[in-house]
Amino acid sequence: MATTTNFSVRMDSEIKKQCESLYNELGMNLTTAINVFLRQSLRVGGFPFDVKLEQPSRETIEAMLEAEHIANDPNVKHYSDVEEALQELKK
Repeated sequence: MATTTNFSVRMDSEIKKQCESLYNELGMNLTTAINVFLRQSLRVGGFPFDVKLEQPSRETIEAMLEAEHIANDPNVKHYSDVEEALQELKK
């Protein structure tokens, strides 16, 4: 049998409570869940899920820049509310 060791982790108490409840429903305790995570990390050679900053696509960035340009362009007609814009569309 492999030797074991203890380690402590500081975490938000509410997150710990929620995770204990979640993993309890899955039939394991938090220690087992952490061991599953660590073993999966070893198996895949890193985090067992994507860890990344959410960045908008090029298309989204272009749309955001276009919207900003339109909002700041004094030559573009602006509406005070949705009803006014809808009335304009009905013309």
